[in-house]
Amino acid sequence: MNHLIVYAHPSKVSFNHAILQTAIEGLQQKGHDVRVRDLYEIGFEPALKSSEIIGGIGEDVLEEQAYLKWADVITFIYPIWWTGMPAIMKGYIERVFSYGFAYKYVNGVQMGLLKGKKVVILNTQGKSLAEYEASGMQQALRLTSDKGIFEYCGFEVLYHIFFESVPGSDEATRKAWLDQVADMASKA
Repeated sequence: MNHLIVYAHPSKVSFNHAILQTAIEGLQQKGHDVRVRDLYEIGFEPALKSSEIIGGIGEDVLEEQAYLKWADVITFIYPIWWTGMPAIMKGYIERVFSYGFAYKYVNGVQMGLLKGKKVVILNTQGKSLAEYEASGMQQALRLTSDKGIFEYCGFEVLYHIFFESVPGSDEATRKAWLDQVADMASKA
């Protein structure tokens, strides 16, 4: 199976990077073809250009769309910053999930064009799940990403995992989380 990982974290020593490495290793051990788009490493330009609003698509966007077409499963790995995805990931979605590629309207009805593709979302966050649930943020995060982006474009969401209170977590907890990522990869 073809697995694309879209990754957004600037530090190679972050827990997000450990998640990335674990996912890659788990998928490759199962014989899957894995490609990674590290948005910081490739220098992805997140700012939407005025020409893109009227349908002009740059070579960088066409390249990313080719990766998405190739993939059966796309895993997004990124931290939750300011109760949302990092700007570079949001820009990736704004530019790459363009009208006519990821969705369109027919007679005023929205249609997701990425049907048949599956998505996994792995997020880290500084706060606890209990804090996010009490404030409604957990539900808002799922609504805006799972429903408002991925399902809107036709993806089937397989998993959306939030790793909580990461800065204060201990080594045993992090190992258990990485085991969970490896287990998910082995089932993909």
